[in-house]
Amino acid sequence: MHIEFRHLRTIQAIHEAGGLARAAETMNITQSALSHQVKGLEDQAGVELFVCRSKPLKLSPAGLRLLKLAQQVLPQLEAAQAEFMGLRAGSTGRMHIAIECHACFEWLFPVLEQFRKSWPDVDVDIRPGLAFDALPALLREEVDLVISSDPVPMANVIFNPLFDYHPMFVASSQNPLAEKPMIEAEDFRDQMLITYPVSRDKLDVFTELLTPAKVEPRGTRAVELTAVILMLVGSNRGVSVLPDWVLRDLRSNSDYVTRPLGPDTITKRLYAATREDDATKPFMAHFLKLGRSEPVKLQRRQADIKDSAGNRLKQEWP
Repeated sequence: MHIEFRHLRTIQAIHEAGGLARAAETMNITQSALSHQVKGLEDQAGVELFVCRSKPLKLSPAGLRLLKLAQQVLPQLEAAQAEFMGLRAGSTGRMHIAIECHACFEWLFPVLEQFRKSWPDVDVDIRPGLAFDALPALLREEVDLVISSDPVPMANVIFNPLFDYHPMFVASSQNPLAEKPMIEAEDFRDQMLITYPVSRDKLDVFTELLTPAKVEPRGTRAVELTAVILMLVGSNRGVSVLPDWVLRDLRSNSDYVTRPLGPDTITKRLYAATREDDATKPFMAHFLKLGRSEPVKLQRRQADIKDSAGNRLKQEWP
């Protein structure tokens, strides 16, 4: 017996309408065409699907079995069709993210919260890119987007710029370096440097400052969580270098000092790497837009806090 989706729709329509005439009208076909379809299906099955001369038209036991199948299959088919329509329209899809920086969570979660409101049907997941090579995973389609500050030329991959940031020195206000207006590589020689547990080629303090200057800190300590790094720094058990957006709430905290790295100001750029074919998807384009604007708002709020605190000090100490 060869059952097609149209047969299941026919059985369901006749059952719901209670007769051939009304079902044919609902299905926008002639009654004779519908009758012919039912007759052909009954010939295939070798049994009658409807109780003869019943009004309204009732399904036979065989017809009820086919109706049960229709009620199971058709909703799944309709859901699949809606999903494919959404894919074509760009309203659904998958966005699995790998992150090559611990501190990115500080701005990424607010961005994803905004994204979720506009794209509730997109499957979003975060796959920490610290334990495996994120960019090769992007090419293998294991992830769809990689947050990175280290663009590498790769075929079929686009590094979409997000925003610039400054790696900033942070220490306890009791640390002797708190007296300096700018921190240079040599200042780290007698300091315990607290970092994330990643290789040095993924840490701005090494790639941009210490390694070029051939300077080694007194010691290093790897810590997984930003909050724990700041707790240790606040207790004067070490110093750290973190992106400026992480330190936005410390400007008015007297337990900490934040200083730029020098002698030349260090500026880094964060990117979202995507496959070429994915960059123009509507939901991906919207995420990139949010990824460019929301973190900058955090940075501006940080600057506003700094300016406000500076103005208060000028008023108190003329």
